[in-house]
Amino acid sequence: MRRNRFDRSKDDIVFDSINYCLMTAVLVIVLYPLVYILGASFSDPYKVASGEMWLYPVEFTLEGYQYLLKYSEIWVSYGNTIVYTIAGTILNLVVTLPCAYALSRKDFVGRGWLMLLIMIPMYFTGGLVPTYITVKRLGLLDTRLMLIVGGATATYNLIVSRTFFSSTIPMELQEAGVIDGCSNWKLFIRIVMPLSMPIVAVMAMFFGVGHWNEYFGAMIYLKSRSLYPLQLILREILIQSEVAAEMAMVDSDLIESAARQARISDMIKYTAIVISIAPMLLVYGFLQRYFVKGIMIGAIKG
Repeated sequence: MRRNRFDRSKDDIVFDSINYCLMTAVLVIVLYPLVYILGASFSDPYKVASGEMWLYPVEFTLEGYQYLLKYSEIWVSYGNTIVYTIAGTILNLVVTLPCAYALSRKDFVGRGWLMLLIMIPMYFTGGLVPTYITVKRLGLLDTRLMLIVGGATATYNLIVSRTFFSSTIPMELQEAGVIDGCSNWKLFIRIVMPLSMPIVAVMAMFFGVGHWNEYFGAMIYLKSRSLYPLQLILREILIQSEVAAEMAMVDSDLIESAARQARISDMIKYTAIVISIAPMLLVYGFLQRYFVKGIMIGAIKG
């Protein structure tokens, strides 16, 4: 017999109350920085620095966005990041998903040894210097291709995808496809992939966020500013803002110019952060239902 919501015990009520309180606290902790940055991007930076602005915009201004429209390097880097993210994510999916599917097949001879070899670099790497030398000898230094091809897959994502395929796609369905004359590639593309949209969405989100937030690889392997991704330009803006503040404290003759530079840098900083995180928030909204289903199936089973 189904219990209605008025027949709950005191323990149920206490549990639900605590649960709601904890979830509300988590929501506030996660949401507040986003709301603060959004409000700061529309506020006078002096009000933000003085602490007068803590949630909503104070002395509303679009000056930061106006400066950003004139800052050509940000838009060039923004375009670069979009290219790196889209091309890199597509390559990651093309490499990871077929490999994970092959490793999930029980009739694949030697899959255990191959998986062991794949997992070794997850714990032991050659280090930065050998990697840099390898990249240089391959002719990928200071090229867009480096940020797209570098890290074509990730062992953790490969394991999650393999677990999804082995626990979700019935072996009987694959055997039926083989009986109907499907080759391995046709079986993967026409039968397995249409049933695997949750894990495709999860992997696209994981890889996409990684490419979007990438700055360390670009800082090491890129020299041309025209190839810089957005995150590297944002890093420079943050450093410039800190340097300007230090100059203002050290040299009294530079107080006015340094303060003005810091004010402009702060406006551009908050505005650029808003623009940089907006695409990921929008994409996550569309992929959320696939994301939750895929990550739970891929991570818990097997």
